[in-house]
Formats: sequence, C-alpha cells, structure tokens
Amino acid sequence: MTVVVKVGGARAVDPEGALADVATLSKAGEDVVVVHGGSTKVDDTLERMGIEPEYVETPSGVVGRFTDEETMEVFEMVFGHLNTRLVAGLQSQGVDAVGLNGVDGKLLYGPRKSAVRVVEDGKKKIRRGDHSGTIEQVNAELLESLLADGYTPVAGPPMAGEDDGEVIAVNTDADRSAAAIAGTLEATLVLLTDVEGVYEDPDDPETLIERVETPEDWSTLEDAAEGFMGRKIMAVEEALAGGTPEAVIADANAEAPITSALDGAGTHVHASALESDTDDSAEERQ
Repeated sequence: MTVVVKVGGARAVDPEGALADVATLSKAGEDVVVVHGGSTKVDDTLERMGIEPEYVETPSGVVGRFTDEETMEVFEMVFGHLNTRLVAGLQSQGVDAVGLNGVDGKLLYGPRKSAVRVVEDGKKKIRRGDHSGTIEQVNAELLESLLADGYTPVAGPPMAGEDDGEVIAVNTDADRSAAAIAGTLEATLVLLTDVEGVYEDPDDPETLIERVETPEDWSTLEDAAEGFMGRKIMAVEEALAGGTPEAVIADANAEAPITSALDGAGTHVHASALESDTDDSAEERQ
C-alpha cells in the first residue's frame, strides 16, 4: 500500500508525531509520500515584513490566498525552509527522506493562472497579477523511482507553472497537491489537520462524520464543510476522481496520527461516494 500524507501548516499542528509515524510505517515496509503545507508560516513572515496577507473568496465559496509577486518570493523562501526542516526531522528518525518542490522534475505541472475570479463586497470581479497554477500533470515516475530505491519523498508547493512557453514557480494549494499525487499513484490519501475530521456541526466535535460511502453521505459532507475545510473537501473529491480509493481527514496531533487514521480515526471518504456523480456525467456526455 502507498500512502500520501499531507501534514498541515496550521499553528495548532505539531508535525513531530506525524514524522515519527512516517518512520514507523517506512520501517514496516510501507511506501509513504509526505506533502506539506505552510501557509501559516508564510502569513507570519509577511506580517513580520509589514505586508498584510491577502485571502480571497471564489464564486464557489472557497477561500484561498491571492499571491502577488512579492508574496510569491516569500512563499518560495518559507516553503523551502519548511521542506528542509521536515526532511531533517525524518532523517533524524532514520528515514532516508528526499526533499522536493513541485518545480523539481516538473513534479507538479500545469498552467499559471494570472487572473482569478473573486467575490468582493458581494460582487464578482477579476483580480489580475496572481501567481498561482492548476496542476494538470504529476511526475509519478519520479516519485515511483524514489520509492523503489528506498527513499521517502517530502514534497510541497510551489508548482511548475507554464507561462507563455516559460516555466515559473507559482503557488498551488498543498491539500490539492497531495490529492493530485495520491490520485496519480492510486494511493490512500491522509490529510492531517488541527481537528479530528469533518463535523456535521462545525462547532460540535461530537458530530464527527466518520464514514462517507454514498452520494447522500457526500452531500452531507459538502454541506458541513465551511471555510478552509471546503478546500480539503475539494482536494478529497479530486483525489477520488483521480484514482484514490480512500481519503481520510484526521487529527495531526493524535497519537500515531497516520496509523490511527488508517485504522479508522477521522473522516473516511470512499470512492463509492462519487460513483453516482460519475455515472450521471457519463450519461450527460452521451
């Protein structure tokens, strides 16, 4: 089994437990790919520089970062630092880890989006000057070669963005990066975050949604996702549509967080939850 684990970048997330668990799984012979976020660290660095981080809402209600040229420079610096620290942490655990970003070997590749649709003051607008991209290709051969040679890849944004015939580093969401990798490798996806999973009532942990197996379950999950959780659900959908058999959203701060997620903790979403939508889409194309 191959597992793609995304370690969140929220302030409340301590990655040490996840790194120790990656070491446990690797030593047991499991193939693990680690994908990391880091938006919180980017925000902290921007604020120390006197720059206000900017987030925008898309017409579909998803909240994401607007990445201008100055923010992109900070993004590259911070994510490179985080990647190195995670690689060093895994090597300290006896794991032969290799750090990558999405530009390396065009691990994550697709077109740059210089303009994005946003909602401001209730009105739909076009914002230009963005440095973000849409992942259309994953270099699975690179990851599979590393795994076959006993290495544990540690990957993160930025991605390789195609821009008028040139390749430049552009921002992309870490959850969706992990989803693209998991789908391409047909691996189980584990998204670790600062809560136990998706709650039907976002303010009540007792309403944890444990299993999502049918289209009806999926509708409940989508209705429950608010704010940044909406991006994770989008990532889960993309992973499942791309070939992932199961995706889990779980608590990064739990004991042995990856193992416990694989054993049933968190919110488990199965590919069967999207089957009806896929069938309906096929009928519409015919």
